[in-house]
Amino acid sequence: MEPDLPTALTPPGWQLDETATAGRENLDAAHVARYDDKEDADAESEVALLQGLGIGGGSTVVDLGAGTGQFTVAMAATGARVVAVDVSRVMLDRLRAKVADLANVATTQAGFLTFDPAGAVDAVYSRYALHHLPDFWKAVALTNVHRMLRAGGTFRLWDIVYSFPATEAAQRVERWCGTGNGVVDDSWQRWELEEHVRDEHSTFSWLLEPMIEHAGFTIDRAEYSDDRFSAKYVLVKP
Repeated sequence: MEPDLPTALTPPGWQLDETATAGRENLDAAHVARYDDKEDADAESEVALLQGLGIGGGSTVVDLGAGTGQFTVAMAATGARVVAVDVSRVMLDRLRAKVADLANVATTQAGFLTFDPAGAVDAVYSRYALHHLPDFWKAVALTNVHRMLRAGGTFRLWDIVYSFPATEAAQRVERWCGTGNGVVDDSWQRWELEEHVRDEHSTFSWLLEPMIEHAGFTIDRAEYSDDRFSAKYVLVKP
C-alpha cells in the first residue's frame, strides 16, 4: 500500500463537519465489522463499467466514501492507482487491513468537502456516500468533484435518490421501510431504513440532477431502480 496521504486540513468554522453527518452506523465498529456481509457493492460490475469507459490500468481513481473498500480492492486489481477516501476512521481501519499489500492504493481520512488530490484525476467513484450531506453541501461537494477531474474525466455516482414526486413520498417511503424486516445481523432492518429517511439527507432526483449540471457535469446516463429509491449516474466533465 502506498503511504497514507495526509488527513484533510482543519476546515473553516462555518464548514459542515462531515464526520458528524457520516451516519451512526458508519462510525460503529460492530456494524462496520459485518458490513461486507450486509451490503454487496457489486464492485466487479462497477469496475467493468469504468473499464468500458477507458478507466483501468494507468488511470488514477478516487474512491470517495470508500467504506470497507469493496470497490477500491476491485479497481486496484486492474492496475489503476486508487486513492480511498473516507471520513470514518473505523471504515478506513477495515479498508487498510484489506489493502496493506497493494502498492497501488493510498488512503486518507477526508470527505467530499475536504479532500484535495493535488492534481487532476481520471475518475471519481462514489457509492452511497453523497446522501450524508444536506443539499447545500451536496452542491458544494459536486463542484469539488468536478474540480478534481481532468477534462473528459468521469464521475460514477450511485446513491439513495428518490425519483418520484413529493406527493408520493409517504406511500413510497412506508413501502420501502416495510422491506426491511430482517432480524439477523446481515440484513437491513426496518428501523435502519426508517433511520435513513429520517436522519440522513437523501434527496429527490429532480433536485440532485440540476445540482449536477450546475457543477459543470454532463449527465451521460442515469438509471433508476424499480422502486425509485436509488439512482446510478455516469457524469462527464466536458
